[in-house]
Amino acid sequence: PTTRSLCIIGRDEAVLRERVETCAMLVRMAPSHVRFGTFEVFFYRRQREHLKTLADYVLAQHFPRLGDGPDVYARFLREVAERTGRLIAQWQAVGWAHGVMNTDNMSILGLTLDYGPYGFMDDFNPGFIPNHSDRHGRYSFQNQPDIGYWNVRAIAQALSPLVEEADVLGAPEIYEAAMQQTYADLMQAKLGLREAREGDDKLRRDLLALMQSNHVDYTNFFRALGTFNQEASSANAHLRDQFLDREGFDWWADRYHARLKAEHSVDAERKARMDACNPKYVLRNYLVQIAIERAARHRDYSEINRLRELLNRPFDDQPEMHEYAAPPPDWGKQIVVSCSS
Repeated sequence: PTTRSLCIIGRDEAVLRERVETCAMLVRMAPSHVRFGTFEVFFYRRQREHLKTLADYVLAQHFPRLGDGPDVYARFLREVAERTGRLIAQWQAVGWAHGVMNTDNMSILGLTLDYGPYGFMDDFNPGFIPNHSDRHGRYSFQNQPDIGYWNVRAIAQALSPLVEEADVLGAPEIYEAAMQQTYADLMQAKLGLREAREGDDKLRRDLLALMQSNHVDYTNFFRALGTFNQEASSANAHLRDQFLDREGFDWWADRYHARLKAEHSVDAERKARMDACNPKYVLRNYLVQIAIERAARHRDYSEINRLRELLNRPFDDQPEMHEYAAPPPDWGKQIVVSCSS
């Protein structure tokens, strides 16, 4: 879930960012722009009454179903922790990195907020860093679950004047449980598995390790996996050929085949389910760069409009748009962005 862009306001005046850029401002919509950091401001200023006023406002506007009573703030904290866990899990499952996950960029509604230096992974790389300012990888793809945990600790601490110590200590664990369960469920769906069984976690981890060591495109492989043929292994050559380590893929594919057989999976039904949760198209940075250059140099906005049309239906095949599913060219693999991109 994400906040939405309303419009971009621009002018011809130039400003200095990493380089000289044309002025522009993105106007974004959200049910609420209250962040974890909003609560921290009043906590660290020791303004307890303001903190309570903010909490009461948020509860009335966005969480009326939580009711009232002395433990309503604890219930609110648990809700925020759970929503945040589900949010981070969805980022991880789709291969997306936020880029700058400080507490002032975390929504109390569990929405994706204030992302500028973000990106979708191309090749599966847990260390993926979309933000060129993040030199030490604090907000790398693989660190996002831990940063989410830390951020939930931060808002729990900020709400500590309103809740019991046990609630403060328990919130990160609620986050962790929600994140782990949601991620497991999403990855089961990406693999086309209807039910959880012992060994599924290892099957998933082994696949991701193979993808990492073989530099396999994350989005394209999971989309293609929906075409896995249980009856004729030769029909899976298009999957096998994505791996330099063919024997490694064969070893994994045999286990995957057995797992599908164990739940009597039907290929056509499984493909339909997998296509509904594995996008064919994502907003790769090189596609954005091409669109930006056309707009900036030639005032040609046709590519921006084309991308918008494409991404309105990321799970549909859209044969006329097939080239947008291609992995990036070599120059496109090196693109990183910043908060002012």
